[in-house]
Amino acid sequence: MATSNTLFPGVALVTGASSGIGRQIAISFAVEGCRKLALFDKDGNGLTETKNALESVAENAEVHLFETDNLDADQVFKSMSLAISQFGRIDYAVNCAGMFYISSYVQLTESLGIYGPTKPSHNVTTAEFDHVMHTNFRGLWLCAREELNHMSAQDVGVTHDGRPGFRGSIVNVGSNLGLVGKPETPVYSASKAAITSLTRSDAIDYAKHQIRVNCVCPGVIETPMTADVPEDDPAVQTAVMKRKGTPQEVADAVLFLSSPKASFIQGTALSVDGGYTIS
Repeated sequence: MATSNTLFPGVALVTGASSGIGRQIAISFAVEGCRKLALFDKDGNGLTETKNALESVAENAEVHLFETDNLDADQVFKSMSLAISQFGRIDYAVNCAGMFYISSYVQLTESLGIYGPTKPSHNVTTAEFDHVMHTNFRGLWLCAREELNHMSAQDVGVTHDGRPGFRGSIVNVGSNLGLVGKPETPVYSASKAAITSLTRSDAIDYAKHQIRVNCVCPGVIETPMTADVPEDDPAVQTAVMKRKGTPQEVADAVLFLSSPKASFIQGTALSVDGGYTIS
């Protein structure tokens, strides 16, 4: 039986790869031996920075950048098709593009467009609801839909030790707030809970195609989006470990679920939140 000398001999695709968790996931794939990567984000400059950082640890990596807005179904379709035409397949897909919540929503979204409102449901406008749900859930679903379509048509990949392989692995990035409640985050929490439910349903539907689908649910992680969240914030202190996580800690969980070492894991929602959901 054919085997590979690396956990990641295939092609990795990462959305939301221009910064933060997505960037660290892309770099970590390269560190762990993956040499073919497709990086997606609407921030072209950030993608270039990620590519430069990635190539500093893996000079021989083949990296293609796709400046893509995951709110645009046509862009997602065209970029996914182009990635397939360049690499021939997608083995490990990580859907990380999304937005965060913060209380200063009105001021920040005008310039950044990456924050959701913190307010109870009766104060949320339909525009705010649509913005959060489209960014966090619909955009991820558009990407996952294309990934599943392409993975279903490709051959089963090889593994490092001869264990049963798979046609592809998808890891969706949700949130711990998709698993537990938090005051004044109804729309954000619902958008992330939808990702968990999508993950489980797709895991059932595509197991027969030998495609694994899982998700990770981070807590507060040290990224540009959470730079204004202080260490004494309840979102940090509620977690039993009482600190922010690092992008590398999330990336490690994502790479495990993407790898053949997680070959019998399907439809799981792995919390990476310092114990927030158990507190």
